[in-house]
Amino acid sequence: MSSDRVTLEVSERGVEQLGSRRVRRLRKEGLVPGVLYGKGHTRAIVVNERSLRTALTGPSGLHAIVDVVIEGQTTPHHAVLKDFQRHPIRGTLTHVDFHEVRLDRPIQATVSLELVGESPGSKQGGIVQLVSREVQLEALPTGIPEHVELDISALEVGITLRIEDLAPIEGVTFLDDPQLVLATCTIPRGLTELEEGAVEGEGEEGAEGAEGEAAEASDEDAPAAED
Repeated sequence: MSSDRVTLEVSERGVEQLGSRRVRRLRKEGLVPGVLYGKGHTRAIVVNERSLRTALTGPSGLHAIVDVVIEGQTTPHHAVLKDFQRHPIRGTLTHVDFHEVRLDRPIQATVSLELVGESPGSKQGGIVQLVSREVQLEALPTGIPEHVELDISALEVGITLRIEDLAPIEGVTFLDDPQLVLATCTIPRGLTELEEGAVEGEGEEGAEGAEGEAAEASDEDAPAAED
């Protein structure tokens, strides 16, 4: 759960730190530009990239409640990460958006889905496919789970698991359609065709065997030719 609290010290960006050229200079200095959105205000901020990564790699991951403390102030701004950008090659964070939240009011979030358990269908040659990798939910900021688990221990071949099959989580409301497909277990098409061909082959062999036996019986019953 995102009940873990992380303190993140940031600085407000002045006019002299705005613009693409100045932003590139900040990034070269190991700083990440961002925005803190709040009720009735928007603040351009800058934060140390290493401190930011540390704050977002704790137990609650990207769903952690971050106490954003602006340089020169003492009152923290409770916020959640709403968006971020990474460098396409280095993978470093290049921009972040934080939204202030009230801890006593529910918020909506997108959370990743993880499969737990072992599908009986997979033991029979079936392939388990995760159709939806994320779910939409609503909960208090401190109650947003890091991920949602989908139990596949009863997933047989031909069975489909949906939103309605998720185990209830106290304080969490799933917002997606209850019929939204999450996971399936199916037999690969090539294997199915191979099995069908084997069955047809057995049927043909059985028919030929029966015809052969009938022919032999007919020969035995026929009267012997006289000399």
